[in-house]
Amino acid sequence: MTTPDWLLPLLIPFQYDYMFTAMWTCTLIGGVCGLLSGFITLKGWSLMGDALSHAVVPGVAIAYLAGVPFALGAFTSGILAAAAMAFVKMKTPVREDAVIGIVFTSFFALGVLLISIFPSGIDLRSIVLGNILGIATKDILQIVIVAAICLVVIALKWRDLLLFCFDPNQARAIGLRAGFLHVLLLLLLSATAVAALQAVGAILVIAVLVTPGATAYLLTDRFGAMLLLGAAIGAVTSFIGAYASYFVDAEPGGCIVTLQTLVFLAALVFARKHGLLAGRRARRRALQSGAQS
Repeated sequence: MTTPDWLLPLLIPFQYDYMFTAMWTCTLIGGVCGLLSGFITLKGWSLMGDALSHAVVPGVAIAYLAGVPFALGAFTSGILAAAAMAFVKMKTPVREDAVIGIVFTSFFALGVLLISIFPSGIDLRSIVLGNILGIATKDILQIVIVAAICLVVIALKWRDLLLFCFDPNQARAIGLRAGFLHVLLLLLLSATAVAALQAVGAILVIAVLVTPGATAYLLTDRFGAMLLLGAAIGAVTSFIGAYASYFVDAEPGGCIVTLQTLVFLAALVFARKHGLLAGRRARRRALQSGAQS
């Protein structure tokens, strides 16, 4: 059976190994980020995700200089940044948002400083914008391992993490170790930020960690469905964004995040229960009921 002529140009990206690798790798990263996005949205950790995505930059720079896997340096840097935020928050009266802003900008500045002092072998553009089209085999293996660990942990602990994100006091009351769950979620967030760094770069990591969950939040009131929707939105938009980047000759990360934003805006307007149109209809019905009574 021959392929229709109109379909041939659309299949061109699949003929290049680097594009095929980018598409399936982005799909994997997007799915994991979308899955974790539900917990971040429920917990209100958007700023924490932004902080960690920037705080991994000095770890990447040091890892390249030391000749060790970049994922190890990035993950260590993220954990150190989280510990620094927790320490400053406990020891000072400074508000949490200010603490997060101070720590993540300091870490990011340190990373830029290291890269400017030791520029050889370190591409700041790849760290900031991602380099999924030129990703090495060892980095793909790291992403697969991180994704697999995150998926297993979430599959085993999602109910405990749900209760912790929704009501930490209730979690403690029924015997759950809230401190352990806090650290576990922080580790998952750090590991996922490191994985997404290759696809979309440090600047856009926060978008893929928040937007799918926020979109799913508008579409359903059930947390289990929210997790699945977030994962599906993250995976599908990441695949389409990476695929479309070939035709528009743009960075895959920018295409992915732009597409996720468009999906969010569509949900914001058209969601059956929480969309703007649904809210307008509900207010109109309420006014009509009040006028009739």
